[in-house]
Amino acid sequence: MFLGLLRSRPTSKAEGDRSKLQQQVCVFWGVNMAADTPLEELIKRPLYVYNLPQELLSTLTTKHGNQSLLRADTPEAVSDKTDEVVLDHAVASTTSCTLCRVSYLNVQEQRSHVRSDHHRYNLKAQLRGGPTLDESQFAKAIGELDESISGSESSEAEDEEENDQLSALLKRQAKISQVTDEDEAPSKKISSGRPPLFWLSSTQLPSNMSLGVYRALFSNAEQDEPGHLVESIKRKQLPPIMQPRANGNAPEAPSSPSPHVFMCMIGGGHFAAMLVSLAPEIHRRQGGIEDRQARVIAHKTFHRYTTRRKQGGSQSANDAAKGAAHSAGSSLRRYNEAALEKEIRDLLADWKQMIDEAELLFVRATGSTNRRILFSQYEGQVLRQNDPRLRGFPFSTRRATQSELMRCFKELTRVKVSQVDEAALAAAETKQRDEVSKPSTPRPQPQKPKVSKEDEEAMLHTTQIQALIRRSKIPALMAYLSKNSIPTSFNFRPSDSQQNFRCPTPLHFAANLNSPSMVLALLTKTTADPTATNGEGRTPFELAGDRATRDAFRVARHELGESKWNWEATKVPSPISRDEANNRSERERKTAEEEETSRRKAEMDRLKKEEAASAAQRASKKPAGRTLGSVEKTASEKREEEMREQLKNAFEECKGNDGVHHSTLPPFAFPQMYDEVMACSIALYGAY
Repeated sequence: MFLGLLRSRPTSKAEGDRSKLQQQVCVFWGVNMAADTPLEELIKRPLYVYNLPQELLSTLTTKHGNQSLLRADTPEAVSDKTDEVVLDHAVASTTSCTLCRVSYLNVQEQRSHVRSDHHRYNLKAQLRGGPTLDESQFAKAIGELDESISGSESSEAEDEEENDQLSALLKRQAKISQVTDEDEAPSKKISSGRPPLFWLSSTQLPSNMSLGVYRALFSNAEQDEPGHLVESIKRKQLPPIMQPRANGNAPEAPSSPSPHVFMCMIGGGHFAAMLVSLAPEIHRRQGGIEDRQARVIAHKTFHRYTTRRKQGGSQSANDAAKGAAHSAGSSLRRYNEAALEKEIRDLLADWKQMIDEAELLFVRATGSTNRRILFSQYEGQVLRQNDPRLRGFPFSTRRATQSELMRCFKELTRVKVSQVDEAALAAAETKQRDEVSKPSTPRPQPQKPKVSKEDEEAMLHTTQIQALIRRSKIPALMAYLSKNSIPTSFNFRPSDSQQNFRCPTPLHFAANLNSPSMVLALLTKTTADPTATNGEGRTPFELAGDRATRDAFRVARHELGESKWNWEATKVPSPISRDEANNRSERERKTAEEEETSRRKAEMDRLKKEEAASAAQRASKKPAGRTLGSVEKTASEKREEEMREQLKNAFEECKGNDGVHHSTLPPFAFPQMYDEVMACSIALYGAY
């Protein structure tokens, strides 16, 4: 098997179309090996269904029990490069996906499957507790969705839309499973249906090795007679076609057109169609090496913006569900849907003769809108729903592109090689049937240990005592202990709980809560034992978290005396009297108040200084330069100013040489400004 470029006959009159075709991805099936090549070495190379080596074809036999063989339909890894596809020469291994119930020839195919929508769907379904689907069931479920959600050119948007598609499918399957669970209590195993592969064997191959061919490559009559499968494959063998040389010395092409298939995909505004010849084309390379490549007769792709971004579904489907929208985007999508429909139907009309002569028609049209474009009745209809040649792709497919069609053609026409230990598989199936047939015994529920009456009573006392200690209810606690005759050595129950492990006695519990009054009451009134230790080997004094609680132990030591307990074992320091403890607490309180007062005074002084500095800074930063002009006076203010000026002039004229006012001007000369006249007179000349 070698890598090369696809050379095919151009479908357009323009010369540039030929260069585009030469850049497309080509599919390889290997070359015929010499007769002396071992058959096991031969099957390590990709085998093309329509041009199998004679040494393998002559030894093929139908595998018995085709319906129960392990499925091995493995979609090829989709390469992001569109200029070449590197095929794998690895030997078939035991790599498989137990979740999806499929096996693979190599690690690359397994990695491609892990990134596929099928595997991602089964992972999410398993996490949700739902049933997983095999390849054919998943393809059927996707096809039943209302519309494809893949319509964006960017890979990020494509991932979002694929996630939306998977989410929609998961919700739909969850609803179906919920209805099924409600209707039918006993769950029934879903039938796997007709497997997508026919399995063959060879007398020259190991017994555990099987060869698989897709069922879709055979007609309906051939599928109904699997016993004549080998004869059907032999009839489908086609001789390769030699590539025309540049000097024109190559043999002439056959006059009759070679058998070919039609393939198309539509979804999310993307459309891709292709006519591929089933007879491989031989390309001679340097050294006489022959490459067998696919020969594309015609191909075409379209794309229109028809899907609603981040919401999915076509505009027509949304209009049918919610009514017609009147936005610019909706109008554009409606126009693009109509334009895409016209372009597709025009293309099908141009290819009508080649489509009618095609051996098989492989179509993927998800959603009612896409199926209507291809199969609804219209003038000059080309594709029909009841055409016996019509097939779906028996594996997962991606966005409708030319490279995806080439990948699907390679997957359809390649022989699958699987190594399965049928004996082990049959034993596993028998074991599984036996396990299913056995009546399921209920799992024994773990029984809780029975609690005795004494333990129940102790647990009740534990709850009550701890509640009283938390609320510092000393009289109520003393009354409860005396009423129920609870000994001073009482330990909380259950002893294995985390809280009771650290604080097994009331004294431990009170010390841990830093309650000095409760500690002193328990030591002096109930004679609680301060030498008792908890599960960590610590005494109640060691659990005290503040000075007041520790002083309560020292006061109790002073009041109870040195002979009452082994105070060295309790870790309690030297005793102090109650007055000494109170005096020290008072001194500490006063010292703390003085420190707080000093702190507040220093803080106030600091704030005053900062405020003064801030005010000085604002004053220094007052802007200098021109001042704003005075506000324009109103008409009344101007009249008053004129009257004052006249009054001043009048007083000046009445002023004598001796500087004494001799005016005979009566005050009612300006009756409307009498008060101002008097004030002005006093201001100018003083009272008279």
